Amino acid sequence: MGTIVTRKRKDGSVSYQAQILIKRAGVIVHREAQTFERKQAASAWLEKREKSLSMPGALERINAQDPTLDEVIQHYIIDSQRPLGDTKRQVLSAIQKFSIASLRCSQINSVAIVDFAKEKLATGVQAQTVENYLSHLAAIFVIAEPAWGYPLRKDEMESARVVTRRMGLTSKSRHRERRPTLDELDRLLTYFRLHRRWRRTARPMQYIIAFALFSARRQDEITRLLWSDLDEDGGRILVRDMKHPEDKDGNHIWCDIPKPALDIIRLIPRKKAQIFPYRTSTISTAFTRACKVLNIEDLRFHDLRHEGVSRLFEMGLSIPQVATVSGHRSWSSLQRYTHLRKTGDKYANWVWFETLKEQSMVDLSA
Repeated sequence: MGTIVTRKRKDGSVSYQAQILIKRAGVIVHREAQTFERKQAASAWLEKREKSLSMPGALERINAQDPTLDEVIQHYIIDSQRPLGDTKRQVLSAIQKFSIASLRCSQINSVAIVDFAKEKLATGVQAQTVENYLSHLAAIFVIAEPAWGYPLRKDEMESARVVTRRMGLTSKSRHRERRPTLDELDRLLTYFRLHRRWRRTARPMQYIIAFALFSARRQDEITRLLWSDLDEDGGRILVRDMKHPEDKDGNHIWCDIPKPALDIIRLIPRKKAQIFPYRTSTISTAFTRACKVLNIEDLRFHDLRHEGVSRLFEMGLSIPQVATVSGHRSWSSLQRYTHLRKTGDKYANWVWFETLKEQSMVDLSA
């Protein structure tokens, strides 16, 4: 069950690592190690630990305080008093399928985390995606020990993230510059208008897309907007739980609604508490599928927000004025748009303004 491994240091000195490995039915159920300066001390510790672990129920008691990462993630999901976002829940569930999830907390060091980053990168994702996975996982490392007493060390995660950045396994997200063309928008809205005629229960995506474009709202924000939070006379709406680097829960922000976006809201019938009572995953799937059918490459729903913000700058609005629409609390986030020149509103005579209005009685009656 136990072995002693001799390790030679860079300075020529020697240390002795006592290792314990327990298997049941061919599966590792417990592993631990301790390093000593003298071999006699390593042998004494090994003998004492083996005797302790052989006692009835000893292994079960240890494992209860040293669960697998898979169990810790599940604990985190269940125990969290704050609702987890769809993305965070999806990422954590995905991590549970990787080999690191089978390791116990005491086994997870920076090496194991770096190996996980390599394993994730090997699935074909970009370094930015790996960084996103580690970011969500790091949140668990921060609270596991102080909240539940699990030996999951946040300093190991911090060290691993330094290594993964230096090795190029992770990187910060790059600013996308992709904007939809008027032709692409025309094809998308035509597709969804016809699709809804064929299938009356389909989501009215043409209105959701147009609203996202002119309101500069994020996809998940759109689905949370409430009729009760709409100040139609003031031309603004309360955006609840707006995305924030540290904490979005309770981050409610009043945002101005540009006239084209407000005109679209006025076309929507008040059937439920939400203005757009749809799931974000449904909207995302429908948008991605339509782009694939129409051969529109590398366009994401979030690019509509980028287009909406860009439009406001091209109309000549200042950073503070744009921020009242987009909801950015830090104006530095809007500095990336300052290269845009004042060119006017290319949507001034957009044919879809009238088309959506004319078709609203038919499109939104279901």
